[in-house]
Amino acid sequence: MYEDLKGKVVAITGGSTGLGRAMALRFAKEGANVAINYYKDEAEAQEVKAELESHGVKAIIFGGDVQKEEDVVNFVQTTIKELGTLDVMVNNAGIENPVPSHEMPLEDWNRVIGTNLTGAFLGSREAIKYFVEHDIKGSVINMSSVHEMIPWPLFVHYAASKGGIKLMTETLALEYAPKGIRVNSIGPGAIDTPINAEKFADPEQRADVESMVPMGFIGEPEDVANCAAFLASEQARYVTGITLFVDGGMTKYPDFQAGRG
Repeated sequence: MYEDLKGKVVAITGGSTGLGRAMALRFAKEGANVAINYYKDEAEAQEVKAELESHGVKAIIFGGDVQKEEDVVNFVQTTIKELGTLDVMVNNAGIENPVPSHEMPLEDWNRVIGTNLTGAFLGSREAIKYFVEHDIKGSVINMSSVHEMIPWPLFVHYAASKGGIKLMTETLALEYAPKGIRVNSIGPGAIDTPINAEKFADPEQRADVESMVPMGFIGEPEDVANCAAFLASEQARYVTGITLFVDGGMTKYPDFQAGRG
């Protein structure tokens, strides 16, 4: 438990499912008040809100598209108005879809870059603006991926967005460190989330992915949530500008594990 998170206000984009939901619940268990942004499924978001409130904290939900500047601005402002302040911004919303790069429609490229990278920039900008204006030593956590460093054929838009997250995070961390504002990323590897449920339900596909993980198993959303709580806490007060990989060693060239090469 991180006692300093109690009473803090955390805003999470894409907070109604998968990694976002797990992080929202972890922060609520720490005693933080939580605002979650969702895209379409209000009923799902309401269920998460009720679960958060069962931990004795305040929670709000906000529907919006992180590709749209107005929606992100309104999400942050609504969080501040309803919950009183903002201490931690988690830019988690993200999408992916496989397309051969030479066949990729510009619409697909723009949609993934807009959600994963531009959405994270807008969330970071609005949070940092508030932190600066109110002299808050806040924390921004961006959701990256192992694919900020591992190329991923058929997902050039996704890999490009996560590569962008890496340098955006590092740049913001350097720019705002003198004000005590910390900016970090989390880079998940293979995590058992709803977006991967069908693939991981197939024994052959699951075994294939596990073979890429030196530790030999698929992670859970809670593994990512645990790292988010740490990065947001005072235990990480001297940590900024990093990507914390939560990947069972996937970024460590598993093909070389047995001394091959």
